[in-house]
Amino acid sequence: MAILVIAEHDNAALAGATLNTVAAAQQIGGDIHLLVAGANCGAVAEAAAKVAGVAKVLVADHAAYAHQLAENLAPLVAELVCGTSPAAYSHVLAPATTNGKNLLPRVAALLDVDQISEIVRVIAPDTFQRPIYAGNAIATVQSSATVKVISVRGTGFDAVAASGGSASIETIASVTDAGISRFVGEEIAKSERPELTAAKIIVSGGRGMQNGENFQLLYSVADKLGAAVGASRAAVDAGFVPNDMQVGQTGKIVAPQLYLAVGISGAIQHLAGMKDSKVIVAINKDEEAPIFQVADYGLVGDLFEAVPELERQL
Repeated sequence: MAILVIAEHDNAALAGATLNTVAAAQQIGGDIHLLVAGANCGAVAEAAAKVAGVAKVLVADHAAYAHQLAENLAPLVAELVCGTSPAAYSHVLAPATTNGKNLLPRVAALLDVDQISEIVRVIAPDTFQRPIYAGNAIATVQSSATVKVISVRGTGFDAVAASGGSASIETIASVTDAGISRFVGEEIAKSERPELTAAKIIVSGGRGMQNGENFQLLYSVADKLGAAVGASRAAVDAGFVPNDMQVGQTGKIVAPQLYLAVGISGAIQHLAGMKDSKVIVAINKDEEAPIFQVADYGLVGDLFEAVPELERQL
């Protein structure tokens, strides 16, 4: 039994979510092959070969894969899986990121199998657990499909080591350019702070911040803690901050060592995105706020007094 893991990368570096996905593959059991599809992605392939637990790295280096367009990548994955009979791989895994969620449904359709989304635990090679109802219940799903196509929620698995492995590297000559989509451009938010999904400490603000200018209070604390800054959907919808900062069911799923929730009431959609954090600290003037039900530490008080005092203490 072999498992194909789709690597998440930017043609320069391997994304951390890939390491969590490899961890899930290890729990399933079997040889793990890592697919690196991109353009001028040799450095990524070299890094992938060093990932602990990976037996082989498959490299598809071509302009058609430069931006990992799902329309081009899905046929390649399907070909790798079904290039032989029986299928070369029993499982296809990818991180449950924007790219993974875009790619895997197409792969599943080409293979004519069902997809299992955002698993957080492996029970057996054919049985997995995934959150439903905004994380308020865990469903156990068993699949009889010949090939299991699975997206992996990174917060559910501890990342494997990025070094120590010595996988072989194999070049894939096959190229698929569907010609039905093209990359136009992208606008990437740049920040000196850590990326939300990879940060060990996150400071998040909600509607209680009142406006975008007040988020400067959180930026100051975050800079002293080396933390990322997030926000609730209410703060994003109110225009306080851009939507790439949103944490929650419809935003980013995070599980840092420390999550500091400031002026966040704790709606179920927000809790779904951060309740797996190791330590949760809440500051809110409403002692009945739902956030206190999941917080390890809670401070009932005015955030405009508490946050500046916290910064002074830091």
